[in-house]
Amino acid sequence: MRILGIDPGLAIVGFGLIEADAGRTQLLQYGTVTTPAGLPLSDRLVQLERDTEELLAQLRPDAIAIEELFFSNNITTGIAVAHARGILLCTAAKSGIPLYEYTPMQVKQAVVGYGLAEKRQVMDMVKRLLKLRSVPRPDDAADALAIALCHARSATSLLARAQNPVKQTV
Repeated sequence: MRILGIDPGLAIVGFGLIEADAGRTQLLQYGTVTTPAGLPLSDRLVQLERDTEELLAQLRPDAIAIEELFFSNNITTGIAVAHARGILLCTAAKSGIPLYEYTPMQVKQAVVGYGLAEKRQVMDMVKRLLKLRSVPRPDDAADALAIALCHARSATSLLARAQNPVKQTV
């Protein structure tokens, strides 16, 4: 199964594509999609939609896993990211590829084994699980790979199949 993990953002969207088969995972590709800061929000969202459509056509994943938003202090930034996440969700849903959502705590639990793990612990486990020499950069891409790994581990659980958090197909 080819799983595309997405770490949503407005300026930078991280993506990571892995192959998961019988408990083994292999890195296929990772990177970022960016939008220029100087553009109006609506233009950035249109560009994000186009770039995501192109990415999905190029990578041809069997499943998409995206992180749910967690708001901390900066609500203004959170709202812009929420707009971008909406575009990502809509574009993924229109593609017909099954879509799954995971909270940051679910990602940490699946990758590290502890839902309150620190970011560096998650990054280190991404490196180890995918047998890489170093942590993928930028962090957005490494986060996306963690999300893909979370789905790979969740998708192999019979309980997860029965209680899938979100599955949307159009």
